[in-house]
Amino acid sequence: YLKFLTPSLKQRTNLSIFVYDQTAASKCYGYDEHGVMVAAADEDTLWDGGNACGKRYRVKCLRGTNKGVEVPCKAGRTVTVKIVDLCPSGCRGNIDLSAEAFKHIADPDEGKIVISLEEYAQRYILIVFFPPTQMRILNG
Repeated sequence: YLKFLTPSLKQRTNLSIFVYDQTAASKCYGYDEHGVMVAAADEDTLWDGGNACGKRYRVKCLRGTNKGVEVPCKAGRTVTVKIVDLCPSGCRGNIDLSAEAFKHIADPDEGKIVISLEEYAQRYILIVFFPPTQMRILNG
C-alpha cells in the first residue's frame, strides 16, 4: 500500500514552543522509539484526553519571543512532527518540540518561538495487483 500525508484545514497560529525532553517515558507510547521529529501536546488545546497521540502537525516558525537572537526563524522552513507525549504542567497553550525539530525551523538559542501549526490527516490509498487467473508458458 501507499501512505500519503496531506494537510487538513485545521490550522492554529501564535503558539509558543519549548524544546521537548525525550528521555522519559511518553504518555502515548512509553519507551517505544518514534524518531526524532516528535513533540508533546499541551493539555488545553491539543491533547484531547490522549486522542492527540500519533497525530502529525506541520510547524513553521513565525518569529521569536525575545530580542536575544537577531534572526530566530529559519526562513521558509517547516517541520512535520508526531505527537508522542503530553506536555508537563506549565506548558499550557504550547507544543514542545524535540531539539531536532526545533533546530530545523529556528535557532536553538531563541528557546521559545511563535509558530503556525497545521494538523495533518493521514490518508491511505491501497493498490492491489491481482494475479492473472490463468498463465500459459509457451515453448517454441
